[in-house]
Amino acid sequence: MKVSLISDNLQKKLLFVNHAISTRSQLPILLNFLIEAREGKLNISATDLEIGIIVEIPAKTEEEGLVTVPAKTFVELVGMIPSGKITLETTSEGLVMVSEKEENTFQTAPADEFPKLYEDKGPQLMTLKKDLIGSDFSKVVFAASPDSERPALSGVLIKDEKEGFLLVATDGYRLSLKKHALKTTTKKQAEEVSIIVPSRVIRELVQMEKDEEAGNVDVYVSKEKNQIIFSQNDTTLIGRLIEAEFPNYEKIIPADFSTKTIFDKDSLQKAIKAGYVFARQTAGIIKLSIRREKIIISANAPSVGKNQIEVEAKTTGEENEIAFNARYLLDFLSNTTGETVSFEMNGPLNPGVFKEVEDPTFMHLIMPIRVQEVV
Repeated sequence: MKVSLISDNLQKKLLFVNHAISTRSQLPILLNFLIEAREGKLNISATDLEIGIIVEIPAKTEEEGLVTVPAKTFVELVGMIPSGKITLETTSEGLVMVSEKEENTFQTAPADEFPKLYEDKGPQLMTLKKDLIGSDFSKVVFAASPDSERPALSGVLIKDEKEGFLLVATDGYRLSLKKHALKTTTKKQAEEVSIIVPSRVIRELVQMEKDEEAGNVDVYVSKEKNQIIFSQNDTTLIGRLIEAEFPNYEKIIPADFSTKTIFDKDSLQKAIKAGYVFARQTAGIIKLSIRREKIIISANAPSVGKNQIEVEAKTTGEENEIAFNARYLLDFLSNTTGETVSFEMNGPLNPGVFKEVEDPTFMHLIMPIRVQEVV
């Protein structure tokens, strides 16, 4: 193969495709990029068998071909090359990369050892509007479990509903739910959809959306191969669907509440952060005392000290108290987009429900912590 391209274009795309490289793979070939020169473009692929990423880069191709190179070395050296034209060419010594003043040669491995990322895309499920990907998925995916031992909890449920899709994620201690998500998405498939997508795949999808030049995302699902494929301009993200039964989340969502309070999100977030300075010494416990016109946030660490901060609030129903893991509260507050948040509860031992006043289709539930003494 022999191909020429602009180094800046290569550097930009490598940063994303490198997310699919595993540093602890037992298969040496998975530590490599697959580089393919085709007419008018250079394709670079990576996979750790859980996710796969393919990027296309505009290029002038003199000779088509396939080769694999060590990903870590390739990324490091490409990142040091000055802006300008570079040439990639395979020789008897390996893959030679030539820039204006440099020449680097990479050891290669046969391309036929690299796993095929997908056979075919399968039927198109939908087209996701670019501006909805971050806003809707980011509100949900953070609640998924990082532990793959309980597969269903490590993914995001995507399910059909009349006015869009339902997105749900839970790790057993908290739950995020967004109704009518992806509302202006164009659905392509007639049959009802209910799939669990690994949270890692969703996080990479959100990263794709951050590319200013990127457009809408076409989504394909191959049930035969158990894969989901996101295609956006010159980037393709491949993930394996989770084959498991999603937990019955509806039964833990309270039907009513005895206390409801409304407050400014930023004010509560600052108070929780301050309390966490002490709370992290005691399993992260933060106590919320709900009063008529305020919420008192407190934390107590006998070996360090304690603090108490008041946040203005408007409460209806009973005054109440409840304790949570501070990290869960901060995760929610950093992923919600509304300026005003409501909180509903039914006593200190029942789940607390947070909602955005500006977006009633979104809710976040957190299980409380039982505390033996007043914080």
